[in-house]
Amino acid sequence: MRMKQEKHTAPLPTPRSIRRACDNELYRTLKRLKHHVPAEKVKEAVELYYKRVIGRLEWVTLNHSNRTLLADWWDEAVCKDIAALWEVDPVQLSKAFRDAFGG
Repeated sequence: MRMKQEKHTAPLPTPRSIRRACDNELYRTLKRLKHHVPAEKVKEAVELYYKRVIGRLEWVTLNHSNRTLLADWWDEAVCKDIAALWEVDPVQLSKAFRDAFGG
């Protein structure tokens, strides 16, 4: 007999799926930002974002359906570092991320 998973529990995502999600989110953000960023800096940003997500994996997974809360966390934990890396305004980057991410 198969046990049903509880309604609000989700299995932890794999590292590959996390990296792909981070890459896709930053790609969509960059498109909305309309600012050219060299490929090396995009790759660095993806690595930085990936490491931050891994560091808060349980919390991120627990709140996976609350895009606004996740976008707020992104603003606090990731935005300033990526803005400095990409040499863009953090406010514009945050707005582009929220537009792309849906939060």
